[in-house]
Amino acid sequence: MDAPACGAKSSIQRRYRVASASEGRGTERETSEDLIVPAKQGKRSHATLWRKGGPKPTDPVEGKMPGTPSPTNVSTKLHRIATLAREAPQRALTTLAHHIDAAFLREAFRRTRKDGAPGVDGQTAAAYAEDLEHHLGSLLDRLKSGTYVAPPVRRVYIPKDERGATRPIGIPAFEDKVLQRAIAMVLDAVYEQDFLACSYGFRPRRSAHQMLQTLWEEVMRFRGGWILKVDIQSYFDTIDHHHLRRILDQRVRDGVIRRMIDKWLNAGVLEHGSVTRPDTGVPQGSGVAPLLANVFLHTILDAWFEQVVRPRLDGEAALYRFADDLVILCAVERDAQRLMTVLPKRFAKYGLTLHPTKTRVIRFTRPPFIPQGPRAKVPSGPETFELLGFTHYWGRSRQGNWVVKRKTAGKRLSRALQRFNAWCRSHRHAPVAWQHQQLVQKLRGHYAYYGITGNEQRLRRVQWEVIRLWRKWLNRRSQRRSMRWERFARLLEQYPLPRAKIMRPAVGT
Repeated sequence: MDAPACGAKSSIQRRYRVASASEGRGTERETSEDLIVPAKQGKRSHATLWRKGGPKPTDPVEGKMPGTPSPTNVSTKLHRIATLAREAPQRALTTLAHHIDAAFLREAFRRTRKDGAPGVDGQTAAAYAEDLEHHLGSLLDRLKSGTYVAPPVRRVYIPKDERGATRPIGIPAFEDKVLQRAIAMVLDAVYEQDFLACSYGFRPRRSAHQMLQTLWEEVMRFRGGWILKVDIQSYFDTIDHHHLRRILDQRVRDGVIRRMIDKWLNAGVLEHGSVTRPDTGVPQGSGVAPLLANVFLHTILDAWFEQVVRPRLDGEAALYRFADDLVILCAVERDAQRLMTVLPKRFAKYGLTLHPTKTRVIRFTRPPFIPQGPRAKVPSGPETFELLGFTHYWGRSRQGNWVVKRKTAGKRLSRALQRFNAWCRSHRHAPVAWQHQQLVQKLRGHYAYYGITGNEQRLRRVQWEVIRLWRKWLNRRSQRRSMRWERFARLLEQYPLPRAKIMRPAVGT
């Protein structure tokens, strides 16, 4: 630091309330058999419904007389699909693709992200929108006639953690994104009637914060317990296509939709100039991949746990899953150990592998009550666990009671600061006003996710580190160190960064 500028730096630190080094510390660790289908296909369950006067797939859900179809909007079509799926939960639906028309594709285009990277054909959303009606009409004709050719997915790698690990991401062509969005809209209407309350990932009106809050409430109601932290190795890349098709057969047998799903599974991946066609996996980044991944885990885990496992346990248990991030909370240690034994066999039956060290049973029982002040330290005993970017640990409330607290996981904190540092470095020559605008958006995005009750100190640390990094790289715009603390303090008055703020207060903490 600049020696004569210590006073200005101290004033900035006081202004932004820099987090002290004595913030709460916990042990931060990375911890992130039968198919429930009819044994015999036989006659479809809907045949019995028809004899009993139940609705046929071709009957109008709204009760209108058959004849010339009246114009309906997309939401009405999705409502009809959902109603049919809800009224016959055991029926395999065979007529769904007729709901997809030009208006449906237009709505799918509206819902498709426009600022993503282009696929193998290099076409952007802006170029596709120049002649939108023609493109959508051609896409609809190729879909219905079966002549649509799914292009391979362009694979890129993004950083996964600070140790240099990467995560493969698939980038489909833009037209493929639109069609995948349309198919996903239809499948969402069907499977939302089947998905259980324990599933939160990639579902409408559900979020990671809802899962975190529900888990917090259950742990507090259990007064602690035993956490089975499950980590599936390379889940999206190891989904078995054969098992996935068998699972889809139980609910969706529409020829057009199933043909398109098969084309996407067999489209291949473009990497380093060559196309490979793996027998397993769905590319992360495609519009239909999250839904297929949810359907797969719903059958082999969620429904199995609710229908087969829970009735056989000695105590209470609850499953919480966000895509492939999942934990099982058990009130009795014996139940957690039994699940630890059977889960690897269950997943192996469907071609999935659990991480041998990250999948483990964690003791998360509430510490014994000791009448001490609110600043008393947690005695040794209960461990901590990480889920959805937060470290969960036991701490004292303001009244001195033991409560579950959450703070930004150490790896996520380091990764966020590295990204801020890399961004400030690569954009240090841009206009200061533009840099300020971008940093404000990035900080607000960070606060929006990590701004939960009990995480104030780590939010303030991120805020202060961003201030320090911004000054550091502004000083490297030239060979002269011109951004001293006094001048930088005046710049912050003109371009203030948002203060750390709790955006999602938890109930009862």
